[in-house]
Amino acid sequence: MTSTQFEKPMLLRGRARVVPVDNVDTDMIFHNRHLHITRREEMAPHMFGNLDDWKEFPKQAQAGDILIVGRNFGCGSSRQQAVDGFVALGVAALVGESFGAIYKRNAINAGLPLIECPGVAKSGIEDNDEIIVDFEKGTISRPDCSIIITGKPLTQVQRDIYFAGGLLEMAVGA
Repeated sequence: MTSTQFEKPMLLRGRARVVPVDNVDTDMIFHNRHLHITRREEMAPHMFGNLDDWKEFPKQAQAGDILIVGRNFGCGSSRQQAVDGFVALGVAALVGESFGAIYKRNAINAGLPLIECPGVAKSGIEDNDEIIVDFEKGTISRPDCSIIITGKPLTQVQRDIYFAGGLLEMAVGA
C-alpha cells in the first residue's frame, strides 16, 4: 500500500448532483468548440455547456460532488476532456444507470471512480441530497439509510488505478 492509498476513501460522502437525462453524449458534456483547451483546470468552466438546463453547473459545482446520471452517460466520441473537466471541478465520483464504453474506460484511467447502478435515477435521490457511496460494496445511500441501492462495486483494477491517482500515475509509480 502506498501513502496515496490512504488519501483515497472507499466510502465517499458528498452532495448528489442529479442529471436525470439519458444518452448525454460527450459533446453535451464538453462541446467540440473547446477542444483546443489542453489544461485541465481551463476545461472546468465548459462542462455541460451544450446540455440544456445544466449550463450553470460549473458555477454551482463544489469539490466532492457526486454526479448521479442516467443511462448511456458519456456516449459518443472518446473525448477525454469530458472526464478531465469533472476532475478539474472536483467531482468525486460518478454513479449512473450505465456509461458509454469509451467514457467508462476514460474515467477509470483518469482515476475518477464510477459505479454502474441500474435504478439509481429512479431511486428517490434528489439534487443536493447528501449521499454515501461505498465503492467496495457498490451501495449508494443517504446518511439516515432511507435509500439504499446497490450497483457494481469497483473492480480490483479500478481500485488500483483510483488509489494511484490515474493510470498514468500508476504506470509512473511502477
